[in-house]
Amino acid sequence: MQYFTLQAYTLSDALMKMKKQYGENARLLTHRGIKIGGVLGFFARQGTEITGYISDNTSKQLVSQDEKRKILEAAQKEQTLSKILKEIQTLKTTVQTREKTHEEGNPSIERIREILEFNDFTPKYIKNIIHRIKKELTIDDLNDFVKIQQTVVRWIGEQILIHPPYHNTNKKPTIFIIVGPTGVGKTTTIAKLAAIYGLGNKKNPSCQVRMITIDNYRIAAKKQIETYADIMQIPVTCAETYNDLKKALALYADMDLILIDTIGKSPSDFEKLGEMRRILSICGNMSETHLALSATTKASDVENLLRQFEPFNYKSIILTKLDETGRIGNMLSVLAEHGKPISYITDGQVVPQDIEEAKIFRLLMKIEGLKIDREYIETIFGEQDDLSTNYWR
Repeated sequence: MQYFTLQAYTLSDALMKMKKQYGENARLLTHRGIKIGGVLGFFARQGTEITGYISDNTSKQLVSQDEKRKILEAAQKEQTLSKILKEIQTLKTTVQTREKTHEEGNPSIERIREILEFNDFTPKYIKNIIHRIKKELTIDDLNDFVKIQQTVVRWIGEQILIHPPYHNTNKKPTIFIIVGPTGVGKTTTIAKLAAIYGLGNKKNPSCQVRMITIDNYRIAAKKQIETYADIMQIPVTCAETYNDLKKALALYADMDLILIDTIGKSPSDFEKLGEMRRILSICGNMSETHLALSATTKASDVENLLRQFEPFNYKSIILTKLDETGRIGNMLSVLAEHGKPISYITDGQVVPQDIEEAKIFRLLMKIEGLKIDREYIETIFGEQDDLSTNYWR
């Protein structure tokens, strides 16, 4: 605390002097009478001397001002925080709004759902596609239905697996077995393949081909394949037992390709399936088994067939009767879910024309209601043959 001493002729003059020099915070402590002026003790005048101090109210006021400043800053911060919280709430509302636009009520999503359902894609497959749309596409994307279609077509194509078709190699023989339920066209498919590779065409030079059938339970099937064999002049052998097949394979050991037609029994006939598997076991590692399935088969039955023929360790699916249905979403869904590739597709009964190597573009073209951009699809999946071009055109 600061102290001071002042002198003046009167107390009031001393107080005024104090206020002038030390301000409003100066405080009087004591005062006393004194002699002021004169020479050698003569002519002095009566005066007043005061002592005082400067009050610490200034520091208190400074503290008070500092507190006020802090309070104001806190208030400003509180206002800023409030503003931030408000902005966060606004952002949250915006996000929720965006999410709602991705929900089932969105017109674009609903249109895609309807198209997939119309094409018989499974509920699980559709759910996954819709989930990807909501997750990966923006609101702007959803407003561009052409782009949505293009994206969905690409996603479907990416899930179609293709197994390479047979090509003649120096490895002899290649044993090509077709299994499958009754009525899917196994025998006709065997005849088509025999013609393609046995007679040769613009895509495949001729090679040495033989046919074997173990479907001796159906007289019509046996007669059918023998008729094809006579027309194509490709020998066919019937094998009823394990030993019969063993002898036939030994006889054809120097052939390039041996095609085996199998029993067309119901997949629920486990005894016959077990017998057929035992007979085919003689083929060993040189064989390659393919499962023939009709494109008209409903999804739940496709599931069962894949499971029931699994013991045959089939490498691919031959998709038959493509001409008998306009909707193959059922097949594409189930095969994608099980990771099963497609090797050939057939689209008619004419031998040998109505068969093609499986191509992604060809299968995508069977989906109704989705716009297929050929140039875009070829960029993604490679150049495709003309749809009118197969082995024989």
